Amino acid sequence: MRSEFFLSLFYMMTTNPLVSRLASPTGRAYSPNPAQHLSIPGTPSPSSEGHVPYPSDGYKDNISFAGKKAQAAQVEDLVQNQGFIPTQLVHNEVAWFYNNLGIGDTYFKMESVETIAQHVTSLWGAKVIAFAKHQDELQLDLQKESETSSFFIHTSTPGISDVEGPRYERMMDQKYLDNSNATISWRLESYRSLGNVSSSLAQNLRCYFLSRTEWVDNPGGANERDIKKVADRNFLEKASQKTIEIYQGIMEKAMDRTGPVTDFYEVERTGERRLVIAYKQGSTKWFFSGLSDLYHFYGAYSTRKYVEQFANGITIISIYLMPLRGPPLESTIHQIMREASLIYCLPRNPLFTPATGLAVNEAAYGYVAWIFAQHFLNRLGSSYLALKEWLREDVPEQAQVLSAIRNRFREETYTRQSILEVLHTYPDMIRLLYVNFAVTHHTASASPQLIPTLSYQRLKTVDYLTAEELSTRIQRLTTNKHHIAVLQSFLVFNSAVLKTNFYTPTKVALSFRLDCSFLPTEEYPITPFGLFFVVGSDFRGFHLRFKDVARGGIRIVRSRNTETYSINQRNLFDENYSLASTQALKNKDIPEGGSKGTILPDLDATPRLCFEKYVDSILDLLLKGNSPGIKEAIVDLYNKEEILFFGPDEGTADFMDWAATHARDRGASWWKSFTTGKTAETLGGVPHDLFGCTSLSIRQYTTGIYREMGLKEEDITKVQTGGPDGDLGSNEILLSKDKTIAIIDGSGVAHDPNGLNRAELERLAKARQMVQNFDKSKLGPGGYLVLVDDVDVTLPSGELVPDGTVFRNLAHFRYKADMFVPCGGRPEAVSITNVNQLWDAEGQLKFKFIVEGANLFITQAARLELEKRGVILFKDASANKGGVTSSSLEVLVGLALNDEEYIEMMTALDGAGFSEFYIGYVRAIQETITRNAAAEFDCIWKASKNGQKPRANLTDEIGRTLIDLQSALEDSDLFDDEVVKKNVLKRALPKLLINEIGLDVLMKRLPLVYQRSLFSSYVASRYIYEYGPSASQINFFHFLKKFSREE
Repeated sequence: MRSEFFLSLFYMMTTNPLVSRLASPTGRAYSPNPAQHLSIPGTPSPSSEGHVPYPSDGYKDNISFAGKKAQAAQVEDLVQNQGFIPTQLVHNEVAWFYNNLGIGDTYFKMESVETIAQHVTSLWGAKVIAFAKHQDELQLDLQKESETSSFFIHTSTPGISDVEGPRYERMMDQKYLDNSNATISWRLESYRSLGNVSSSLAQNLRCYFLSRTEWVDNPGGANERDIKKVADRNFLEKASQKTIEIYQGIMEKAMDRTGPVTDFYEVERTGERRLVIAYKQGSTKWFFSGLSDLYHFYGAYSTRKYVEQFANGITIISIYLMPLRGPPLESTIHQIMREASLIYCLPRNPLFTPATGLAVNEAAYGYVAWIFAQHFLNRLGSSYLALKEWLREDVPEQAQVLSAIRNRFREETYTRQSILEVLHTYPDMIRLLYVNFAVTHHTASASPQLIPTLSYQRLKTVDYLTAEELSTRIQRLTTNKHHIAVLQSFLVFNSAVLKTNFYTPTKVALSFRLDCSFLPTEEYPITPFGLFFVVGSDFRGFHLRFKDVARGGIRIVRSRNTETYSINQRNLFDENYSLASTQALKNKDIPEGGSKGTILPDLDATPRLCFEKYVDSILDLLLKGNSPGIKEAIVDLYNKEEILFFGPDEGTADFMDWAATHARDRGASWWKSFTTGKTAETLGGVPHDLFGCTSLSIRQYTTGIYREMGLKEEDITKVQTGGPDGDLGSNEILLSKDKTIAIIDGSGVAHDPNGLNRAELERLAKARQMVQNFDKSKLGPGGYLVLVDDVDVTLPSGELVPDGTVFRNLAHFRYKADMFVPCGGRPEAVSITNVNQLWDAEGQLKFKFIVEGANLFITQAARLELEKRGVILFKDASANKGGVTSSSLEVLVGLALNDEEYIEMMTALDGAGFSEFYIGYVRAIQETITRNAAAEFDCIWKASKNGQKPRANLTDEIGRTLIDLQSALEDSDLFDDEVVKKNVLKRALPKLLINEIGLDVLMKRLPLVYQRSLFSSYVASRYIYEYGPSASQINFFHFLKKFSREE
């Protein structure tokens, strides 16, 4: 369209009498040298030598086009016949286009005479327009796209990112390069013309040639390491042997790492530096275009660029750089290499623009602190705190009002956009804040070759201000309270960072270990032990724990659309905090305290890749870097060993194997315990669903109720959410003997007033199928099956169900039964606003007993209301803890066994089945789950007999008492008493493990911090379960006597 516009414009120009004189040999204003007359449009006589070929160390000389001379003659004839360019200038313009611009023969070979003639004319027209408008630059944009190849040509000034121009590289990233995969991918060749567009302008043409990859025959897959078996045919034809060797080496390194691999080479006789970067396809976006902005910032420009795709999922970028301004390339190339990882991590950084003038590291810092501010600016303030003094959070109605006001404050006070506007307003302050951060965390390699010279120079030239001095300057900078709060939050961030991988040469995401003391107690009443904050190219995430030794699941928070993403983004940390708090109460009688991780992918992100980056970047902070130029030592203000234990959660159950093996590959000695929920056969995991771990805990509460109330289970009617396809739902069916009258799951609702056919339920549970597969012929009178996709269904009672999904969502409010066991469903399905639907108009309760198997199914306010009305209820933190007990013992065995023992005793790699040790260890896990759950049930039951305290509150009270006692024991010197320590560990450790390995060996292998936590958790839980949450110090004295004697 643009070239057609030029053609019409040229036609009008050449038919204009004033312009026609330029081409007329008789006009009074005619000059015998049009180039001198027009200055810009004219072109001097072309060189007869043609363009100088590129050195052949990288790619072989451009494809030779034998018909080029004949084609040029045809183009000249066509341009002459079109009449748009004055006759006297046609030859020079065509010759200049062919010989002096330096466009490679690839272009001339692939394009038609008509297209080339059009482009010659377009270039001429651009010169005329620039002359007419008194412009110092030409604007020429040519492009052609097809299904198999495309090219883009535009005028380009070396070393400048034209943010107002067509941004072809951004478009190519988004449309071609970022979408490349093993099936469809694109390779790119880009050249800067060797000649200028005219004799008076220092502009070149930048040419991009894209082509669909044509793999070699029978290309290898993801594990193929031979470059010649996964390459594009054209690449193998064009690349020199040296390039193939370079790419082979860097490809192998990229296959073994999660992040990018970067290297550079000197190009003989040209002064160029060749930057080569390899990374996994799909692991970042907008990287190619971001690199251009990076080297432009450091005063370099590229002469040629290549992007190669390989069938094993590796992308390799090769860029030839020349200096334009600033320090020589020798000084900048290492800086560009290091900061390429920041571009890889944050390619779409709105702060890295010419308008801000921020360097890449300054902009990356600003971006991360921007996200920090979004989550942690205290958005409640004094007004909310004053209101909180008047409203009581233990009164359900008032708690709802407080919650609504709190959410409104958080949504409207400091928005993402308003914070970003502040950063754009004060780039100089962002630079000063960055220096304050960098002076603490910037490190230099021991190798002089890798010292980031420019970063140090910049830190030396920009004033360093202390936190106090910065705070004073911010106060003087503006009187806008909103702006001050945003900038002060950056200081809070700086002071909270204990260690970071920000300056690690290769990384996939930015990670920060934060001191949690900055969290306001008004919003977060219990200060966590540790917080990791992670920011990647397409996600953000947190990991929060309440003890040094802690374990919890990693959850991926998915968003259906932009609206839900915004909601998830606002609530991400608060959800993480809430989940970790609940986990802490659930983990009260095991060595690991509560923790939780959350990952929020962007809408267009791949969750698996986000998880991998999240894990790898946290490992950067857990493992000591000892690879110069790859993983170097970082500044560690915490200066203590940290070990995290991850588990599966929503969206990550299938990723645990990868995380464990990745930790092993990175040299973590504790890789066997890094994740739980691993595959049993290959990595020695203990599947909760297969062995009914969580359900065993729930069963101690249901059967405990029946025992204490003198009830026979076979006579009990029950409603269950969570179907036979799930872990809890299936095992609840297989372990129970009641009359289940309704099951509600993701597919719909199955109901039979006389009890659903148990044989049919067990069939579905064993096959892990949803209730939609229930055999309707097994339904009794009055029974029905309503699926979520059903519309206008009539029930046996005559009731019309217009929408099956709505019916399913509210089904747990419909039925009356003795027992309700939620084994699945969304959090807060029963809240203070709808809990009244669990009793009828006369106030009769629909359930007598509730054992909350699903996490957070009922809100605390709703639980208290149900208990006040007479429901016997046990909350999730008590009932649903079998899984965490199993995971805790999975962590223990990983720490206790060395690699050889672990493979032999905990896996079934040889195909001979599991060892006797594994089978015995699983039995020990099941026994521990049953024993711990029964002990807590008895403790709660006894403490609630007087009716003064609701069981939901007792669970929390027992949990907090246990946690406080554990903490006190860990801080005491009781653990240092060898007799007491050994006697406790003998009881706390599984006998099977002691018999196999020996107590003394176990005490040498287990990390000391873990032993202390195991010791304190065992003593605290056994004491509280035996004596109750209100036991006295005298009780503890008598309890401890049993461990004080030598055995």
